[in-house]
Amino acid sequence: MEKSKLQVTLRNLLITYILTGILLVVLAFALYRFRLKEGQIRLGVNAVYVITCLLGGILMGKSIRQRRFFWGLLLGVTYFVVLLGVSYFLNKGLTGSMNQILTTMAICAASGTAGGMLS
Repeated sequence: MEKSKLQVTLRNLLITYILTGILLVVLAFALYRFRLKEGQIRLGVNAVYVITCLLGGILMGKSIRQRRFFWGLLLGVTYFVVLLGVSYFLNKGLTGSMNQILTTMAICAASGTAGGMLS
């Protein structure tokens, strides 16, 4: 029996968040070991977003096999919305400027779309 598109999306989203956790642990170790500056940390976090959403988009495209760019975009936007929701819940509000939030959304959406097109 074929899995539904919702199941595929949730599975790929879970894979993306597991990869995010692994990469953030690596980034935290680099922060500890090399005493990275704030700008380098921001760059590292953005690189994590790009890598994970790109991989998620590739997985979505390979799983669904039709309108791949759309499904990659959907994964990137869903990744961002979950990230924003968890951040809002944990911080009891939004932190950061609207510019930072929109930039992060654009990074996630564009990377997911690119991954879908590359699949």
